[in-house]
Amino acid sequence: MKIFSARVENGETNLTLRPIFPFTAIVGQEEMKFSLILNVIDPKIGGVMIMGDRGTGKSTAVRALVDLLPEISVVADDPFNSDPQDPECMSDIVREKIQNNETLIIKKKKISMVDLPLGATEDRVCGTIDLEKALTEGIKAFEPGLLAQANRGILYVDEVNLLDDHLVDVLLDAAASGWNTVEREGISLSHPARFILIGSGNPEEGELRPQLLDRFGLHAQIGTVQNANLRVQIVDQRSAFDQSPLLFREKYLPQQNQLADLLQAARELLPKVQIDSKLRIQISQVCAQLNIDGLRGDIVTNRAAKAFAAFEARTKVTPKDIIRVGPLCLRHRLRKDPLETIDSGQKVRDAFETVFT
Repeated sequence: MKIFSARVENGETNLTLRPIFPFTAIVGQEEMKFSLILNVIDPKIGGVMIMGDRGTGKSTAVRALVDLLPEISVVADDPFNSDPQDPECMSDIVREKIQNNETLIIKKKKISMVDLPLGATEDRVCGTIDLEKALTEGIKAFEPGLLAQANRGILYVDEVNLLDDHLVDVLLDAAASGWNTVEREGISLSHPARFILIGSGNPEEGELRPQLLDRFGLHAQIGTVQNANLRVQIVDQRSAFDQSPLLFREKYLPQQNQLADLLQAARELLPKVQIDSKLRIQISQVCAQLNIDGLRGDIVTNRAAKAFAAFEARTKVTPKDIIRVGPLCLRHRLRKDPLETIDSGQKVRDAFETVFT
């Protein structure tokens, strides 16, 4: 897969205008990178919440992910990135064209990443209906929002813990259902909104409510690198990139292409990956032992383990896969004292090792 620099801002893709720091050049922060990779392989994992100190590369890593995303087939001139092969990912516009036996123009495009500004309104996020046109002309005139642009792509929310709770609810509902519905004065319109929701934030500025945190598939914790040699390496990498971004990117092109090919192969292999019923029972045993509310923890752990197996080109999930992804899937779902921070993952890891060994 050929890599090029692409970024989507307000739905528009700019090529090579703002070179992106290569994903494979990021030093350390393995947990964050691993979580992002799993979500690219299986978007149904439910996104990832990245919490960490300021200046630890959260935004850099998410934006670097754009280079690794594969191309998808979309219907040209459709604002919702409709999938021409999947009726569940088609907008009403495309459905009507198919019903009228119209020929669909199909094109390839890179999976896009859309940034959600902190001060965005609900109309900007969900889209708006032109009531005047609807009432006078009987036409459902819809102005697509960020959820439409993010369909079949990535929606990134920096400082998600500072976002209005109501907007977070809207985002999580759309991410969970795969659809966005806009209702105004008795007029309703829906469109597909299947995206990977990635949030990042600084725990010093407050945690998300447990009900909202539970809706994120994975939770990655990152901290400031303390090893002096690694810190120097990170500074050198950033200085080299700032001095000559294109030359720096060219240096990492082979690694970028190799990782992009691995991700594409893993996405194709994923439907063939199997997890034994015994392992599924053991996953649920761990969730019950940890008093995890609901079944999201069970579901996400199964999905993440299969995505990890696919990434390593295997069609069978092993206990080691489950132990590796377990803390990412469950640590933010543990019941805790309101004054405590989220568990580092050791409690979850111990529970998995007890059950699986």
